[in-house]
Parts: sequence; C-alpha cells; structure tokens
Amino acid sequence: MTIKKNKIFAILAFVVGAILLCACKDKNKIYTEQDVLIHNIDKSVKPGDDFFQYANGAWLEKNPIPGAYSSWGIGNVVQEDLRNKLKKINEDALKEKAVKGTNTQKIGDFYFSGLDTVIINKQGLSALRDELAKIDRVTDVKTLLAEFAHLGNIGVTTPIGAYAGQDERNSEKVMMQLYQGGIGLPNRDYYFNTDEHSVAIRNDYQQKHLPALYKLLGLTPDAALAATKKTYALEKFLADSSRKLEDLRDPYHNYNKMPLAGLSKLAPVIDWKIIFDQMDYKKVDTVIVGQPEYYCAVNKALAVYSIDDWKNYLRKNLADDFGAYLSKPFEDENFRFYGTVISGKKEKLPRWKRVLDTESGLMGEVLGQIFVKEYFPEKTKKRYVDMVEAVRTSFGEHIDKLDWMSDATKAKAHTKLAKVYPKVGFPDKWKDFSSLEIDRNSYVQNVIRGNIYWHKLNADKLGKPVDRTEWGMTPQTYNAYYNPSNNEIVLPAAIFMLPWALDENIDDAVVYGYGAASTIGHEITHGFDDQGRQYDEKGNLKAWWTPQDSTKFAQRAKMLADQFSGYTVYGLHINGKATLGENIADLGGIVIGLDAFKKTDQYKNGKAINGFTPVQRYFLGYALGWLGQDRKESLSSQVLTNEHSPGFMRVNGPFTDVPEFYQAFGIKKGDKMWLDPDKRVKIW
Repeated sequence: MTIKKNKIFAILAFVVGAILLCACKDKNKIYTEQDVLIHNIDKSVKPGDDFFQYANGAWLEKNPIPGAYSSWGIGNVVQEDLRNKLKKINEDALKEKAVKGTNTQKIGDFYFSGLDTVIINKQGLSALRDELAKIDRVTDVKTLLAEFAHLGNIGVTTPIGAYAGQDERNSEKVMMQLYQGGIGLPNRDYYFNTDEHSVAIRNDYQQKHLPALYKLLGLTPDAALAATKKTYALEKFLADSSRKLEDLRDPYHNYNKMPLAGLSKLAPVIDWKIIFDQMDYKKVDTVIVGQPEYYCAVNKALAVYSIDDWKNYLRKNLADDFGAYLSKPFEDENFRFYGTVISGKKEKLPRWKRVLDTESGLMGEVLGQIFVKEYFPEKTKKRYVDMVEAVRTSFGEHIDKLDWMSDATKAKAHTKLAKVYPKVGFPDKWKDFSSLEIDRNSYVQNVIRGNIYWHKLNADKLGKPVDRTEWGMTPQTYNAYYNPSNNEIVLPAAIFMLPWALDENIDDAVVYGYGAASTIGHEITHGFDDQGRQYDEKGNLKAWWTPQDSTKFAQRAKMLADQFSGYTVYGLHINGKATLGENIADLGGIVIGLDAFKKTDQYKNGKAINGFTPVQRYFLGYALGWLGQDRKESLSSQVLTNEHSPGFMRVNGPFTDVPEFYQAFGIKKGDKMWLDPDKRVKIW
C-alpha cells in the first residue's frame, strides 16, 4: 500500500508540475506577446537624455492629439474605453420602461435630455428664464446677498465660497468654511501676469468672450461693452486680494477660525447668519476662513460697485456656468473660450461623450454601481488591496532607514502610516440618490437639480458626525487622492486600468511601476509631503515632528522645489513651491514602490521580458503612467494654475534623483539626465 501511494503521489506531482509549468509558460508567453511597453519605445532617444521620450516616443508619434482634446495620452485612452462602457449602460437604460424614481429611469432620462438638441435649441435662454428673473428682482445689497446664496445653491459662481468641511484641527467635526473665489479666469494670476499666454487669454476675455456673452444675454453692443468693463474691473478687484497658488498650500496660513461675530468684523456689510441660513447651513456660530483679506475685499466691493454692476456680473456667471448645457450659441461661445482659447482644443467632443461626462459628475455613483459589477472583478481588487499593504510595508522600512529623522518622530510616523486607511476600487456604501429628480424636459434643469442635490448633501453634514466611509470620487474615475483629514487614500477601480491588455496579463514589474509607484505609493507619500506631514494619524493639523526634524525635512524639500523651479515650458518656469507636494509624492512613490517590487518573485527571478530586466520594466511601467502630450495652450495653463508638474517632468524630474534608475539604464556623467550625487534629492 505504501509503495502504491507513493507511485500515485509521484504521478500526481508530475501532472500538477506539468500543469503549473505549462501555466507559467503560457503566462510568460502572454507577458511577451501582449507586452504593453515595447511598442511605445523610441529607440532613437537615449534613456539618459530624455527617458520620457525614450519610453513613450513611438506611441506619441503615432497618436497625435485629436482635435477635440487639449491633451492625449494613456488617461484619455482609458477614458475612451470607460465612456464606451458607460454608453452601453445608458443605452440599456434608454431601452427600458423604467419606473419613475429608479436609478435606471434617472440614467436614461438624463442621457435623453442631454442628447435632445432639438428641445435644447428651441428652449434657448428660456430654460434659465426663472433664474434671470430672480437676478432682475435684486434691488439692494440685502436682496443681492440673498441672490448670492440662491445661486451658490444651484452651482453658480458668486463671491461667497462657502462649504461644510472637516475642521483641520479637529477632524471629527464638520465646520462652516469660507474660501476665496468669485472670478471668471482660471486663477488670480491671469489678471496680472505679463507672459504671452496670460495676456492673450486676458485680452480675449475682455474683448471677445464677455461682450459675446452679454450680447447673447440680450444687451446691445454698447451696453455689452459697458457691462464687460465693469464686470472685469469687479473680478480684478477680487483677484487682487486673492492668494497665489503656492500661498494656498500652507494649511496653517489658510486656517483662520473665528466666531460669527469675528466674521462680521471682517465683512460687516454681510449679515452672515441670514446668508448661511439661506444656503441651508443652519445654526452656524463658528467659521473657518481660508483667506480673510479676500472677504474684506468682498465687503468693500459691495460698496464700490453698483447693484446694476453686480446684476450683470451674476448674469454672466449664470450663462458661463451653464453655457455648455444651453442652446448652440451659448455652447459654442463657452467652448470657444474655455475649450479653444484656454485649452487649445480644435473641436468639441461628440455630444454623447459630453453628456456622459456631465452625468458622471452629477450621478457618478449611480453609474458606478453598475460599472463595478461588470468591469472590476474581485480578483483584480485583491491584487491591488495586497499591493497597498506591500507598499505600506516598504514605506515603513524606509522610515526605519532614514538617517535624518529622530527616533521620536519615526515612532509617530509609523503610527500615522499604520492608520492610513485605504479605499480600493469602489465604496462599501453607496450614496442615496432617491431625492434627485431627473426628467426629459430640460437638460440644464437636470444639471441644476444635480447641483442642488450635491449642495444639500454637503450642507446636511454640518453638525453631524464625520462619515469616514464616504468617497469623493466615483469608481470609474481615472484618478486617485489622499485626504489628510481622514488620513486615507482613495483608489478608484479605473485608476488601475491599462489599455491594450487585461490586468491579469500584465507582469508585476509594469503594474508596480504603473500602480504601486505612481498611484498607491504616491498617495501614501502625500500623507508625508510638505502639507500632509503636518496632519497627525487622526487627520488633525497638529505638530508631531521635533523642530529639528522639521528643519531637516524642509531643507530636503527646498532642494526638490529648486530643482523643479529650474525647469521651463514655453518660457514659463515651473512653480517649484506650488508643485512641491506632488513632486515629493512622485519621488516617494517611485522609491517606495521599487523596494516593494523587489520582494516579488519576478524581481527575484531576474528574468528579462522582451530584452528588459525587471527593474527596467518597473521604470518603464512608471513612465507609461504619464504617457501623453499636451497642446501649448493647455500646458501653459497647467503651469500657471495647477499644482501638478507636466507629465513628462513627472518622469524625468524624479528619476534623476533615484540611484537605481542610473544603474538600470547605465546613465553616465555627460548624459542630459545626469545629476551629481550630492544634488540628488532623497526625502523618503
């Protein structure tokens, strides 16, 4: 019996071994034949001269930016696939005779209303008749402020930037918050900068866009020019007291907590209790003001500018904010300025795509519930849940090895790291959209009702416990974020999707570069960047570093800020201070993700795929995450308004600081990407 059993076990072992061997061979064959990297490489470029171009150049040459886009890259390719999936969901909803109030009815009717251009064009501005009538009825400051409140509730820009958000010093409480806003150009610098890009946009705004909008609103040419002059002056007045992009990154400077009486001293013309009540923010007694000087300017502007000036300003904001959902003349002018002049787009997206994008913004979780059932299987989710823990472990090991941080701060850093809460794929609890009414009668009114739903959802949080299970993105969003107040990373399903191959057919090297480094490691590092490090493990703005360690961190961070400030795009310098947090997160994600990858079987086996070692494939996988190119207008706008560096710099910039990159690709002194070792930045 014993001999027979051994023979049976031997036969079984052979069969199982043969099956596993075949499976490994098949998997290696798939990795080789369906390689997402090799067709993108531009062999005419040396890796040490421009790694981004080397890794992605062949794809960029074959894939010029389509006319409807300001940029084109991997995110767009994923987004196109996502749109096709969402289109099917919408078309299926249209075919059903859904019961009113169901998610299927809302999906189908919203989609129908957005595609019904006959009704949209027939309605014209009449779709906003009631809103314009409310502005017309403004007669004094009291009724003007009431209209600020109403328009804010429906999603229109006003000078009052109010919302309910977590208290940064007590993350268990939701507080009334005020932030700067009220302007029509992308940010305050467009009103003052003298570079070619800013001047061109500023001139178009005054000479073409605003006059065109006022004419569409029914003003005569002379009246349109007069309204333009006053509106621009009003916005410039507000912009002059608004903070710059880099100044908005200091959490302490932008945290000014005061009782309602203190706010009334800042802006005594405004009855804040009444306006908060009108905005559904009840029983407010304390407010956190981000930029007090801005609200002093709002108070002054209410006296400087006439009621008629303010009414024209509000009419413009109404038409601008809803222009994309109105009749063709409004839609065309909205696209001409915001799409072409600012972003460089040559043509509009097909209408069905624009409607889907709007629907995803307003009812994304309704679509998301269907999306994840069909397109994000459990085995895929498990891969990334496990990867989060691999990256967390790697980060902890990096903390232990830091030679510039004291043991006291390291202990607290470990505590915070252990408390980072990962949300992967999709929410465990979905939002309730039962109160949202959607019909087929008016596209813009559906958008307004969607805005009201989100406003009430936010206002209802005031005075209630913080819901730490809530997601701020939908599963089908190609993005991710770190929330310092919750000490959480949120990783939607779509961010892990790669075009051209199924997730299961992509090797760990690529996935660790694309997912562990540029997403998971990046978001965790945000908890320890120049802003995130100032929040403790519970999400409270609180000093937990020793002063000496804070100084050492700041010295290293300044090196990275200076490094990026030295880069230019179309004559514009990258703002190293404004982009510092993202640049720290990129660098941290790369080095932490790499050490997590070094624990995988693929790294340990060291086997090359299509001529590239596992470590080379890791760096190529990271570069794949930033595959893309931008129009000049779009890239220039990004440099001036965005806290993220351009995509190609998010590859080439941090790679120059990583020793393993030099080793993997044989980078030598004299290569364009070479940095002397003493100039390389090492933070985490």
